[in-house]
Amino acid sequence: MTDAKPFSWEYRPGTTTRETFHITGGKPLAGSVRVSGAKNSALKLMAAATLTGERVSLENVPGLLDIDVLSETLNDLGVQISRPAPGRLDLHAANVDWLFVPLEAAAKMRASFMLLGPLLARFGQVIISNPGGDRIGRRPVNLHVDAMRALGAEIDYRDGYYFAKSPGRLIGARITFPQVTVMGTENAMLAAVLARGTTIIQPAAQEPEVDDLIALLNKMGAQVARTAPDVIEVQGVASLSGATHQVIPDRIEAGTFAAAAAVIGGDVAIRGVEPTHMGAFLALMTQLGVEHHIEPDPEDATRKTLRVVGLAPGAGDYQPAEVRTAPYPGLPTDIQPPAGLMLTRANGASMIHETIFEDRLEWLSGLRAFGAQVEVLDPRTARVTGPTRFSPGEAEIPDLRAGATLVLAALAAPGSSQIHGAHHVRRGYATIEEKFRGLGADMTHVSEEAG
Repeated sequence: MTDAKPFSWEYRPGTTTRETFHITGGKPLAGSVRVSGAKNSALKLMAAATLTGERVSLENVPGLLDIDVLSETLNDLGVQISRPAPGRLDLHAANVDWLFVPLEAAAKMRASFMLLGPLLARFGQVIISNPGGDRIGRRPVNLHVDAMRALGAEIDYRDGYYFAKSPGRLIGARITFPQVTVMGTENAMLAAVLARGTTIIQPAAQEPEVDDLIALLNKMGAQVARTAPDVIEVQGVASLSGATHQVIPDRIEAGTFAAAAAVIGGDVAIRGVEPTHMGAFLALMTQLGVEHHIEPDPEDATRKTLRVVGLAPGAGDYQPAEVRTAPYPGLPTDIQPPAGLMLTRANGASMIHETIFEDRLEWLSGLRAFGAQVEVLDPRTARVTGPTRFSPGEAEIPDLRAGATLVLAALAAPGSSQIHGAHHVRRGYATIEEKFRGLGADMTHVSEEAG
């Protein structure tokens, strides 16, 4: 290996730049918004492109900071990346010559660890840093490492890095996870597709993003099948080819805009969605009494439009409900903050149960700045008492999904609010301020000098 290549990114924690959303809220939303491609799918599809020396073209790729971070990381590895058209990303990993994922990349985005499986499978070695990203409870990577070891890899951990190598081609095996893990399932698949023999993964995550990865891998020549809802079987092949694939719609973004319409009030058409991926969230809206309809998409016959008609503040309230996160097909933990915000408009006490990540309810304290009545009873349980009549406030964003939810609270509050740490939100929501302005919201993004 040669000396490390320089790594840079638009946002650098510790610098004097502070990114803030300035919001004047209290205005009902109206109009239509088209959701972007799924962040949680696109990042894994990009990792899959390193499995072949041929070009992989991804369409409907969202314009996000996380996409930029992984693109630069892949470029440092030697992957050629171009954007020939809006929403399209071409990746060509023919000349990978740097099998090292540095701390700078891992600290900015947890998904960088998804390079462990494909690089190990194709090249037989990789050095990769312990991942960073949002700190939401304990999110250990030992399940990923154990899966690689089950396939025959030798992995040592020292000085904050995993040193992984395979004495030969990886060998298919039965990988049994102690619990459902989405990224663990995906990393295991990315390693197993080039292993010799058959790999069985159980329990395998059932999320749509996992099936989107399966679809791309099979287009590349892999042999991956979901033989039962929680079982994935991989028949290893000697090599993979290039392919073209369209990223599925972002169900979390769609749910966030639906929650915005429900809480702020108005009539919003959310276009380009896949309702079958949103069953638990749509059921919650029904339980709350939020009016919503599934309609044809005027621009894409393969997708649908989710229309949400929210009650205006003071015009009525919703019914109390219970939010409980669970692996798919349950309610996604990533949608828990926007879903929890809808409870503030319910008449009475509602409960939130976070079953995936501990300490993911800490964001609720930020809602108090906008007048919400919330109680965190323990690291996994909270009570929300409504109805809330929001008031303007100021808050600091702790992580991506909580940040988007604080934006919604500010949009619901009549008057001027400031939400600091906007870079967190821009990691996962493409052009969020432009999309909300298109719905009639008064929202701007400002980069300011701190201090």
